[in-house]
Amino acid sequence: MAVGQFGPALEEVLKRTGDTRNKAGAAAHVDASLIGKIVKGTRKPSKEVMASTTEYYDDGQLYIAAAGEVTHGAFVPWLNNVDLHKSSVHLKTIEEIHEAMDALMLAPITKTKEQLAETDLQQIKRTMMECVEAITALTHYVAILCNEYRFSWTDVWKEHRAYLRSKKYMK
Repeated sequence: MAVGQFGPALEEVLKRTGDTRNKAGAAAHVDASLIGKIVKGTRKPSKEVMASTTEYYDDGQLYIAAAGEVTHGAFVPWLNNVDLHKSSVHLKTIEEIHEAMDALMLAPITKTKEQLAETDLQQIKRTMMECVEAITALTHYVAILCNEYRFSWTDVWKEHRAYLRSKKYMK
């Protein structure tokens, strides 16, 4: 069975909070042994377990991992082999935004698909990849700042959705 991101993320959250698997199990309405299996990667978490634990811990890393599980990896992965100190993430985010902006300036999106040469398509693909890298950096930036300054990950997104609704960008 392939190990997903949720178990390791939950283990990190438990370390950060000092909580036990018993406490996490109580939050998820399951027993500690199931939490242990999820953490070890021998059992996939159910959507209900992910929903309960993410809501209880309100932790960006855990939400990112749950989204990765539900989408089978079609979401921002948690970067676990980089310096995630707030200053490092801040500087890397700025770098990634600049790289995305540079690529966006070169993207020939005013052309129709029929007008595009292979080099144009390659540039559009490079632009998309730079944007995905910026999204990854920005997502980590928000998660790290929420943890560092005790902002609620959930509340940040609720506020953002309220803003989008106020601008009539969504219903």
